[in-house]
Amino acid sequence: MKAELLAPAGSYAKMRTALHFGADAVYVGGKQFSLRAFADNFSVDELREATAYAHAIGKKIYLTANVFARNADFCVLESYFKTLEDVGVDAVIVSDPGVVYVVKHAAPSLAIHLSTQANTTNKYAVKFWWEQGVSRVILARELSIKEIAEIHEFVPEIELETFVHGAMCISYSGRCLLSDYLDGRSSNRGACVQSCRWRYEVRALNATNGHSEWLPMEEDERGTYIFNSKDLNMLAYLQELERAGVCSFKIEGRMKSGYYLATVINAYRRAMDGEDLSVSERELLAVAHREYTQAYMLGENHETVNYEDSQSRGDYLYIADVLGTENGYVMAEMRNRFHQGDVLEVLSPDGNFAKTFVADEILDREGVRTDDAKRVQEIYLIKCPYELHAGDYLRRKV
Repeated sequence: MKAELLAPAGSYAKMRTALHFGADAVYVGGKQFSLRAFADNFSVDELREATAYAHAIGKKIYLTANVFARNADFCVLESYFKTLEDVGVDAVIVSDPGVVYVVKHAAPSLAIHLSTQANTTNKYAVKFWWEQGVSRVILARELSIKEIAEIHEFVPEIELETFVHGAMCISYSGRCLLSDYLDGRSSNRGACVQSCRWRYEVRALNATNGHSEWLPMEEDERGTYIFNSKDLNMLAYLQELERAGVCSFKIEGRMKSGYYLATVINAYRRAMDGEDLSVSERELLAVAHREYTQAYMLGENHETVNYEDSQSRGDYLYIADVLGTENGYVMAEMRNRFHQGDVLEVLSPDGNFAKTFVADEILDREGVRTDDAKRVQEIYLIKCPYELHAGDYLRRKV
């Protein structure tokens, strides 16, 4: 069976984007019990609509409920899972053994995927979860391809999913206390403040004279990002992962923009479909990212921290959302300023991908020509030789 491309969707619009650009399935959060509490997330009605939409085009939708549950949560969880079963989501992603128990008894037809938060790192743990009724394990990010292959050989019945791209947590399998300690917002309850991305400095108190002074960190005169993990990028190793038994390639990013998702999903979709890998590799440099790493997939790695900065910008500037084409003009909602004469590039899942054109003629909403598209979220008409589609994007090389 061909591996699945699984993408994040922090909102209904992002779900449409992910599926438009080639994801086979999406994972979303509800308004409760998700580890991305500050994404837009889905109400029950929105989830019902999203599930119907995904199923109508042959795609799947998974719902995250992967908080570390407390006693008070369980009075709601039983009815919540019954509702999800009725909605028809394809699986629920959980991390807590107690929550697994509740799903099995309250919604027995609901497939259970075990979250990476459960930090499953060995074949015996995978075997245990299979015997508890879990149909898929999302493996801990600390595993190597070799270890994954051993797990698959030991428990071939269970589906294995692994992250292949995106931000990584400095803590073991994302089980982090840093945000709660520094800001009172618990990562394990979905409220991470991403304190690992902050710039840190060291201050020393002289015990003899009581004076306090800053101590330099030599990596950078502005301080250093000592907890800031590099971003995962397994684009070049997808075939090895599939041979090791991975059935689902997961992209991180429920808090990321639709443009980011479109770019990354498009890159992985094309690579998985056998297109030129170098094209996809360039695409992953187009969006903001940290220095890339394969983390522990190839074995031990002591170089996973990005000391230089919190995040570098990509090679392209996101210009506009395409709303459609009419009479030789692309209708686009502006996101970043552009001018007459700029060379714009198309981001699309179809044959228009990477085509460029010069914005020789720009009209505003009233049909008045302009040489400066500077109003954010204004609808502009741009003369374009291609038939672009709603859901495509325009960008400009920086």
